[in-house]
Amino acid sequence: MVTKEEVLEEYGLDQLDESRNVSLSEEELENDSKGQLIKKAGQLRDRRNELNQMASERASKRDDLNAKTREKVDEAQEHRESRDELNEQVQEHKESRNELNAQANELFDEVEEMKQDLELGSGKSIEELKEEIEDLEFKQQTEVLGTDEERELIEKIESKREKLAEKKGKVDQSGELEELIEEAEEVRSEASTHHQKVTELADEAQEHHNQMIEAYREADEIRDEADAMHELFVEAQESADQHHEDFVRVQKRLRELDKEEEAEKKEEREAKMEEEREEAEEIYQKFKEGETLDTEDLMKLQKTGLL
Repeated sequence: MVTKEEVLEEYGLDQLDESRNVSLSEEELENDSKGQLIKKAGQLRDRRNELNQMASERASKRDDLNAKTREKVDEAQEHRESRDELNEQVQEHKESRNELNAQANELFDEVEEMKQDLELGSGKSIEELKEEIEDLEFKQQTEVLGTDEERELIEKIESKREKLAEKKGKVDQSGELEELIEEAEEVRSEASTHHQKVTELADEAQEHHNQMIEAYREADEIRDEADAMHELFVEAQESADQHHEDFVRVQKRLRELDKEEEAEKKEEREAKMEEEREEAEEIYQKFKEGETLDTEDLMKLQKTGLL
């Protein structure tokens, strides 16, 4: 089983350095100043982007590996289909071979029966008789024999010539036998041709089977790499998601602080306006009582709309 470390090394990818991750505690979120939180948000955003880039690279590699796995599976399937087609052809040739062999066996059985009927299988063959006659004639021509011996030799030669003639006569009458033998041999030859095809096609089918097994093995290896790469992708993506969640939390906290600041400023403005209004009313009261107002007092009255 391939490890994540082996996959990282194989494809030249960087390890996820957790020491570079940015942490965010609840205490920091609640108690850090706005400036500290802005800095923290920037760190979280930058690390999130780095991790998203890392996750994207790993996802791309994973997808490439999954595509290669599918290619290998498709290749294996093609070899499987070729193997199965060839095996079907093997079976067809086997059936033809067996049928022809059975037919040939029947024909050769008929040949033997016909030979027995013609008695061609009994006694000596034509060739053997010819050789024996030639030997006896050679003896007659080369050896000095007595009258009785030569008469006996001539009788033997005549006897064998008669047997030879008889056997030749039977053979001459057995044209049907020769045709039957020829037919049986042709059928046997055709059966041998089918047997040769069985051997050739079976070897080819076995080669496709071997290639199918190899393709499936390679697919399994690549799938293991893809699975390991997916784990690396999940690892980087989850870390990126965590940084994004923390970034969002900081952004939310900053908006809350902005609202708090705005509320404080509004409260300060309203308090100041109230104070200016009260002061203006005092000045206006003095004015009604006939006191002389200086320029600054007049401007305060104008500002509050009392003049």
